[in-house]
Amino acid sequence: MTQDIDSFYLNKTEPNKSCLLALRSIILRQDEKVRETMKWGMPCFCYKKKMFCYLWVDKKTTEPYLLMVEGKHLHHPELEKGKRARMKIFRIAPNKDLPLRKIEQILNDALDLYRKGIIRL
Repeated sequence: MTQDIDSFYLNKTEPNKSCLLALRSIILRQDEKVRETMKWGMPCFCYKKKMFCYLWVDKKTTEPYLLMVEGKHLHHPELEKGKRARMKIFRIAPNKDLPLRKIEQILNDALDLYRKGIIRL
């Protein structure tokens, strides 16, 4: 499994490769209980075995984004619902500095849904 996960990142071209690897590191350091796996061909991050976010690249723009599984519970102005009922995405511009505070806020708000029992584990 680790080889599949690593291949996902390493097969990307720059600047997406560096951007996705940085996002991976940011996600994993938010909580010691966060683990990475692959679901549907994309990196999935779980908190206590419950999926909470994914990393993916938009097919049209070719830019990375964070997909927040329980996005409907998150209220951040830059999260996009689109046609999704449950999930929301946060787009990342790979050629710019990562908005670290925003990313960490969104991730921790999402993790708090599980930590506080709003989403059952």
